[in-house]
Amino acid sequence: MTFILNTPTETCAQLGVRARNMRLALNLTQADLASRAGVSGGAVRKLEADGQTTLATFVKCACAMGAASEFETLLAPRTMSIAQMEKNAAVLQRKRARRTTADTVLRR
Repeated sequence: MTFILNTPTETCAQLGVRARNMRLALNLTQADLASRAGVSGGAVRKLEADGQTTLATFVKCACAMGAASEFETLLAPRTMSIAQMEKNAAVLQRKRARRTTADTVLRR
């Protein structure tokens, strides 16, 4: 299990840096990306500066740079083996404690 210790602000900033690096690797200007994504140039600048943008703008820019497939696994349900499902089902079943002899005596 991996623990991510970044704050949401730090994660957004990292995504902004990654978006900038991808745009530069594709040899696009901010204006080119904005035009392809259908967003304003200011939205692209804000995304790259600190990652603070709307989800829609982020997705549009990612799609315009050919990264739409990266969203396929984001927040997707995790698949489990049959053994894992059986184990989870066993844990979820209601369990009752056994009656002790003192309980039996009290019932009489």
